[in-house]
Amino acid sequence: MPAAALGGPISHAIFRIARLHKMMAGNLLRRLGLHPGQEMVMMYLWELGPQRQIDLIRLMDSDAATMTRTIQRLEHAGFVRRSPCADDKRAYLIEPTAASRALRPQVEQIWNQLEESVVGGVGERERQTTQRVLESLEERLTHAAESPA
Repeated sequence: MPAAALGGPISHAIFRIARLHKMMAGNLLRRLGLHPGQEMVMMYLWELGPQRQIDLIRLMDSDAATMTRTIQRLEHAGFVRRSPCADDKRAYLIEPTAASRALRPQVEQIWNQLEESVVGGVGERERQTTQRVLESLEERLTHAAESPA
């Protein structure tokens, strides 16, 4: 660990874990023509059906520029279709295509593989504890991010 990170060993561990998880996800998703994060957009579309781009931004806690690029890439790959929103001509409705729906079982399998890599061989009690700790960390970070500096 770099000396400058000695004051934050847990933060350093989170950074390393997140980097490795994203790298593994990227390696697995690349086979399907997806990049990390795109599968999350697809999961929401598969689950909720067509969504306005602004709604996807809120669901993903993203920004407009990032979501625009993500949607453009997914559209170019044939995984989503954009169409004007009936009740708001300035907005677009993003919907999954048949090609993306065909990927759903493979994406679910990838997430199963990731989960097995993360907690495979860990007992149910330890999994639940890990889940609670991670949720608590997320809550603290969300609160800190929302609080004025």
